[in-house]
Formats: sequence, C-alpha cells, structure tokens
Amino acid sequence: MQRFVWPLVLFFASPLAAQETCSRAICQVPHDSLNFTKLIDFDDVMSSIGIGSRIDDVLVKDGAVFGERFAGQQRKASGDYDVISGAPLLPLTILDGGPGQTLGAMHLPGTIVLHGHGHRTYPRVEAIGEGSVAVLFDRDQPALSFDIRGGEQGYASVQFIRRNGTVIDTLTLGPLAEDSFGFMRQDMEPDIAGFLLLNTDPQGVALDNLRFESFDLMG
Repeated sequence: MQRFVWPLVLFFASPLAAQETCSRAICQVPHDSLNFTKLIDFDDVMSSIGIGSRIDDVLVKDGAVFGERFAGQQRKASGDYDVISGAPLLPLTILDGGPGQTLGAMHLPGTIVLHGHGHRTYPRVEAIGEGSVAVLFDRDQPALSFDIRGGEQGYASVQFIRRNGTVIDTLTLGPLAEDSFGFMRQDMEPDIAGFLLLNTDPQGVALDNLRFESFDLMG
C-alpha cells in the first residue's frame, strides 16, 4: 500500500431499499445507514511508520478475534496473494499464519489499520496487505460494516460464515479505492459468526473501523 484516496459514494440510498433490490443472502448497504454499539479501530495496536509492525499471533479485541484463517482451512498462494480454501472445523477457531505471515499494523494519517501479511513474509513489501484476514465474532451478527484503506483499483472478496462453518455468501468488492462498506443479512437474520477478507489489489488493502453489535436503521 503506497497511496490512498478519499472515500467514494456508496450506491444505495437506504438499507431497506437495498434489501428490496438485493436477492442475495448478504446485501451491501450504506455503512452510515446503520448504528452499531461496538467499534474496533486498532488505534491501540502497537505499530510503526513505513511498512508497519508484524503480529504473529491472533489478535484478540473486545467482541472479535482476528487472524489469518479458520481452523480446517488451508492457505495457498496466487502470485503475492493468499488464497484460502476448505471448510472450517468446529468449533470455529481463528488461526495465525506463522511468523511474518499473519497480520500487520500500519500507521496512516490519524489512524492505525490492520492488514494481512502474505506468503512473501514480512518485512518484504510484496507481503504487506496481500494476506488474508479472518474475523470471528463473540456473538452472531445480523449486520456489520468496515473501512477499506488503500486500494489501487483491484478487488477484494468477503466470505461470510455461520457458526456451523457453512458459508452464507461471498461478495466481491471493487474496483477498490478507500471506502466504507456496510453489509446486512437478508431479513436481518443474526447468523454471521465471522468473515474472511481476501484481496488481489496491486498494493494490497487494510481493514479499519469494524463496526458491529446491536444496530438499528437510521432514517
């Protein structure tokens, strides 16, 4: 990740309107159309300037755990990027990716962001932001939102997973620039146990401002 641009405008006017036009199990909605009571912003994670720091273990925060993948899944590579395959084992458990291949924290103006380290291994630039990020919530969620930092017109995928390990839906995001994304379960069913974020952006991407828990609709 080398340069950043300001957020783009989202497509939908309201979450209810989005659901009316969305037949998927997970619908993309405006991030600012939802209110949440929990925010994970990573600003208390130890980091450094430049390529940032490395996090070799899973990262435990209030309400969620972060790592590379779920237990039972396998990591492969496509170029510089992580590719995760296989079904999670039960109970759902977050795994690290090994030294220099798990997570990283990076200083950006006014914030600290979290990204995955790819198989090229930290501190190589080719690893920064190219790795997967897996998130497991303490409680199942009907909706969530997060910010993508970075983005050079590449793509990301978000795989949403139930507590029983089955996939609810997988959404493709892009072409990417810096943006905020909201997601709502069809009929607001509270069964999102976690998600897996992957990307193929030329400079990689980072995650910031994960919002979840006890939301209501605005407007």
